[in-house]
Amino acid sequence: MGAVGLQTHIWANNTRSILLLVAFPVLMVAILYGVQLILMGLGYLPGTGRGLGDDMALAASWLGWTVPTALVIAGIWFAIAYFGNQAMIDAFTGARKVERRTQPELYNLLENLAISRGLRTPTLRIIETDSLNAFATGLHEGRYSVTVTRGLLNTLTRDELEAVLAHELTHVINKDVRTMVIASIFAGIISVIAELVFRGLVYSRGGRRDNKNAMPLILIGLAFAVIGFVLAFVIRMMLSRTREFVADAGAVELTKNPDAMISALRKIEGRSSIKGPDEVQQLFLDNQPDGVGLEGLFASHPPIQKRIDALVKFGGGRDPGPWQGDGLSEYETSTPVTG
Repeated sequence: MGAVGLQTHIWANNTRSILLLVAFPVLMVAILYGVQLILMGLGYLPGTGRGLGDDMALAASWLGWTVPTALVIAGIWFAIAYFGNQAMIDAFTGARKVERRTQPELYNLLENLAISRGLRTPTLRIIETDSLNAFATGLHEGRYSVTVTRGLLNTLTRDELEAVLAHELTHVINKDVRTMVIASIFAGIISVIAELVFRGLVYSRGGRRDNKNAMPLILIGLAFAVIGFVLAFVIRMMLSRTREFVADAGAVELTKNPDAMISALRKIEGRSSIKGPDEVQQLFLDNQPDGVGLEGLFASHPPIQKRIDALVKFGGGRDPGPWQGDGLSEYETSTPVTG
């Protein structure tokens, strides 16, 4: 993939990411408008006493002050998330920071990759779990971090682990790790708004005012809220899916070893499950749904087989098939990195 225009993939991915992120404020306005219609229908906000169109126009006129208020609230949340996003992620996943003295070989692998691209070495973190996964986080230079699981260290060879670290470092290089963190923050705001609306509907008994357009207003408001929430979910899926192919290609470009990336993905396949909020799981190297009834429909990442197919086709790699995990496989050209 690197040989046929990796930079083009990066530009296309970044352009798509910017366009999709611009959609989040638009969705927030749509959801806010829907909330206002619902509150009007429930009697908590005054109606015009006339037709449905007049009530909807009145709700639209309120956006002049409710949108700025919502943006201020969103800005406060964004500031909190900006400065505390890593602490939140660590709390959700159980990740802990490690130093060179405790994981010298792992640290050296990441440092060498970072030096090769003139980057400051990201902070290293480890999650004590047998699952095989990794992810990068951070919003700017000096705050980037790469997290790997203990299972990954105990299972992958040196070359495979280097490929995984290169994959995560590519997210940093391409700045799409920043895009995903920001998207997760926006999506978190929308999720909170949606949850408050639905909880309010469940427990609400209505206001004191009588509005003959109550039911249509509630239904239209719900439509706006549901559409906004679903589109926010879809945007996150699109961002996460597109970036993984590019990061796989970037790993090959950094290591010049497509076979290592393929074999790492084969070992990770079916062994990557880590508990955590959806917003955090979007960042993982792999995040496949437990069910297979509607394959890929709700997956935040492309199937590993498709990623391997792309590496074979564009990166010149070789796919030896699913890893069985029974003793030394043909992947084992060096010993696992266990620290």
